[in-house]
Amino acid sequence: TDAITLALRDAGIGAGDEALTTALSAPFTAVGIAATGARVRFADVDPDSLQMDPASAAAQITKRTRAIVVVHLYGQPAPVDAFTKLAPLVVQDAAQAHGARYRGKPLTAWSPYVTYSFYPTKNLGALGDGGAITVNSARAAARLRAMRDGGRRGGMVALTSGVNSRLDEMQACYLRAFLERLAAWDTPRAPPAAVYDRALRGSPGARLGRRTGASVRHLYVIRARSRDKLRAALAEQGIGTGVHYPAALHLNPAFAACGQRRGSLPEAERAAREVASLPLWPYLPLAQAEEVAMAGRRFLTRSASTIPHLARRRLPPPRGRAASNRN
Repeated sequence: TDAITLALRDAGIGAGDEALTTALSAPFTAVGIAATGARVRFADVDPDSLQMDPASAAAQITKRTRAIVVVHLYGQPAPVDAFTKLAPLVVQDAAQAHGARYRGKPLTAWSPYVTYSFYPTKNLGALGDGGAITVNSARAAARLRAMRDGGRRGGMVALTSGVNSRLDEMQACYLRAFLERLAAWDTPRAPPAAVYDRALRGSPGARLGRRTGASVRHLYVIRARSRDKLRAALAEQGIGTGVHYPAALHLNPAFAACGQRRGSLPEAERAAREVASLPLWPYLPLAQAEEVAMAGRRFLTRSASTIPHLARRRLPPPRGRAASNRN
């Protein structure tokens, strides 16, 4: 959160400005913007990838829009190059995209600031809260180091406006050790995600998001019309799930000042009613992933059979021979 705020402040974003971001993210994305004094505005998402939709973002741009905060949601890189054409500044929220690349290039190749969270559940997690900003400018790095340290530059005199946002030394020690393992931790997320893909694709009443090979698979998110019942059915079998996220950000009371009402960003609002995150972590046993996937598919199939417009049409058996039970 501080990383987003400091990056925007370093670029001169503040009161009187607007910054645009996706309506489907953790509140902290918008909190980081609001902390600068800028007004937060939201764009809708692409219904297939759930990333911020460039066309919706373009429609939300005003003469006061000075920045777009692009979120690489669920570990999938968003089309950041499309947003660089819409506003003077793009800040990337890569809290869920440690190690991701876009079009084969590091994220810093696409905009001057990329922000990260090291919350323990992230692909690169510390033992507590923490964050970082990666930049492609030595001057920006120097300014940000001073800003996060009360405006100091190696002494006890504050030379510029700053905050107290130093990463705890112990967290930094662990992160330095963990960083070299990041690629090895990202890679094992792919096989269980592939199990989910195979088992759940085509499930009635459900939808899998579009994901490219560049995804680092921070979360595996499925959309289901009966999301809450699906979660309850899995919970009965000891399978935990999450919801990322239960309310589109423009409908969070904290961001009512954005002026965007219910119905204004329909895809994000619909996704918030349907998304559920299945268990996914490095080295998740494939047998367990298969168990989760089949439990989900059984519920979805059973649920669909009770809803006439979702049920499959039953065909009569061929004449002169027994009916087959093959699907």
